Amino acid sequence: MNTTKKLWHRIGAGLAGSAAALVTHAAWAVGDLAGGPAKNQIDLHPPVTRIASDIQGLHFFMLIICVVIFIAVFGVMFYSMIKHRKSVGFKPANFHESVGVEIAWTVVPLLIVIVMGLAATKTVVQMKDTSNADLTIKTTGYQWKWGYDYLKGEGEGIGFLSTLDLSQRQASDAGKPVGDDYLLKVDNPLVVPVNKKIRIITTANDVIHSWMVPAFAVKQDAIPGFVRDAWFRAEKTGDFYGQCVELCGKEHAYMPIHVKVVSAADYSKWVDGKKKEMAAKADDPSKVWQLPEMVARGEKVYAANCAVCHRPDGKGAGPIKPVDGSPVVLDADKAKQIHVVLNGAANGAMPSWKALSDTDIAAVITYTKNSWSNKTNQIVQPADIVAARK
Repeated sequence: MNTTKKLWHRIGAGLAGSAAALVTHAAWAVGDLAGGPAKNQIDLHPPVTRIASDIQGLHFFMLIICVVIFIAVFGVMFYSMIKHRKSVGFKPANFHESVGVEIAWTVVPLLIVIVMGLAATKTVVQMKDTSNADLTIKTTGYQWKWGYDYLKGEGEGIGFLSTLDLSQRQASDAGKPVGDDYLLKVDNPLVVPVNKKIRIITTANDVIHSWMVPAFAVKQDAIPGFVRDAWFRAEKTGDFYGQCVELCGKEHAYMPIHVKVVSAADYSKWVDGKKKEMAAKADDPSKVWQLPEMVARGEKVYAANCAVCHRPDGKGAGPIKPVDGSPVVLDADKAKQIHVVLNGAANGAMPSWKALSDTDIAAVITYTKNSWSNKTNQIVQPADIVAARK
C-alpha cells in the first residue's frame, strides 16, 4: 500500500512539474517581430531590398532543381531495385561500361551547373557593386558592440556606438526573456533613409565579427586590419534586425544589429538632431573638471557601456571581474586603470574603449573610483587620457 502511495505521489509530482514547465514556456512565448525573426519561421526573411527578393527567387529556383534531381535519381534507383529484383526471376546484365551512360551523367550535371550558375551570376555581380552610393557608413565590430561612422553623404561626421540595451542583458542574466525583440534591442540603432543606396564598410577592432541583416540580404565579415564592403537599398521604412554571425567570444550572443529605415525628411531631422547632440558633447580636452560633475557624467557613460557586463552595482558576474573593490580601480596610480580602459585586458575579455571620447573615458574612470565602496576621491582629467593615447 505504501509503495502504491509513493508511486502516485511521484506521478503527481511529475505532472505538477510538467504543468509548471508549460506555464513557464507560456510566459516566455513571444510573437513575430516585424523586421526580425518570426515564430516557426521556415522561409527566408521577407525581403526589403531588390537583392533580397532576387536571392529568395534564386533560393526557390535552386530548391526546385534539387527536388527534381532527388525525385529522378531516387525514382530510377527504387524502380530498378523493385523491377529488377532477383525474386521475380530477373537475370542481371553482364556489362562493364556504357559510353552513352558515361556521357549522360557527365553532360547532364554540367548543363545543370551551367544553368544554376547563369541564374545566380547577375545577382552575385549586383551584390558586389557598391559604386555610386548615396551614403557610406563604416561599421566597426568590437567585443561586443558595433561602432558606426558616417563617412560620406548626408550625416557625414556622425559617429556612435550601438550596444545591447541594458534591460535585455539583465533579463538574460535573470533567465527571463522578455519581449519580441529579446536580445535585439539596442541603445543606438543605425538610422538610414529609405530608397537610398547605403554602402557599408566593415572592419573590426579586435577579432573577426560579421554584420548581417537578413531582410536586406547583407552579410559581410568584419576583419581586423582589413576593409570589406557591401550595400543595400531598403524599399520600406521600419525597424530591421540582425546579429553578429561570426563567433567572436563569450558575449557573441549580445551583439545585435538594429537598422531603422526612415523617410528622407525624418532622416534629415535625425541628422540635424544628432549633430546638435554631438556638438553639445564636444568638450575641450584641456578643460579641468570638478569631481562632482565628472562623477555625474561618468555615471551615464558607465550605464550606457559598462553596466552590461560589470552590472549597475559594479559587482560583476561570473568571469566578469567586479569594479567595486577592484585593486586596479583603487590603486593610487590612475595610469593603470586608464591603460586597461584604453587597451582592454584578459585577451579581449575586457574590450578596448578607445572609441569613447577623452572626456567620457576620464568620466567613467572617475565614476568607478568614487562609487559604491570605492571612495578614493581621485579624479581623472581628459588631459590624462590624451597623454595616455600617445
